[in-house]
Amino acid sequence: MSHQEVGVVLVHGAWADGSSWAKVIAGLSAGGTPVVAAPLPLTSFADDVAALNRALERVSGPVILVGHAYAGAVIGAVRDERVKALIYVAALAPDEGETVADVFYRSEPHPQAPKLAPDAHGFIYLPETAIATAFAPNATAAEQIVLAAVQRPISAACITVAMPRPLWKDRPAWYLVAEQDRMIIQETQRFMSERMKASVRSQPVDHTPLVTAPAPIVATIGEALAAVARR
Repeated sequence: MSHQEVGVVLVHGAWADGSSWAKVIAGLSAGGTPVVAAPLPLTSFADDVAALNRALERVSGPVILVGHAYAGAVIGAVRDERVKALIYVAALAPDEGETVADVFYRSEPHPQAPKLAPDAHGFIYLPETAIATAFAPNATAAEQIVLAAVQRPISAACITVAMPRPLWKDRPAWYLVAEQDRMIIQETQRFMSERMKASVRSQPVDHTPLVTAPAPIVATIGEALAAVARR
């Protein structure tokens, strides 16, 4: 199984969209890896899993799933036999019976983490200042402006549903720990990655390295591609 035969599907988290993967897409494409960024509606957990399954239908052959933040839960809920490996980028990985909120709030938040609450429609937006203070503090000012402008709110219905048996129990997994993360603290990431028995890669990056430090993500995906190719 060659690298070229394995597709990569990138899955964005809360407050982002597929364009947040632009630098990772460029890095993978330069190496000849087929890549798709799955669009999540962020309207409910079931809606997001269904959207990812629709994106998987667009890819032929074996697949590696890469999830950022909230999307870690989504990639763990699919059941497509073609998924050969999972990669978690500063991502949430609830176990069976847990919700996204359970793991997100398991520890005291970072002092600079934003206070989050749903609006009248049940959707949660990041406060205006949180892009620069917590979500992507290492981004350029121009990148922060774009992230703020395109942010997509997440429904409270996404984070309160109990997880089915997660796919990471049945597939090899990698976890990129973001040591400077102010949204999901490093200790929570290490707890989840150790529980998953993932191959852990730790980097001094913020919560959104897909924008601020894409090289370690591309390198980790390369590792997974090589491992899948050897199987």
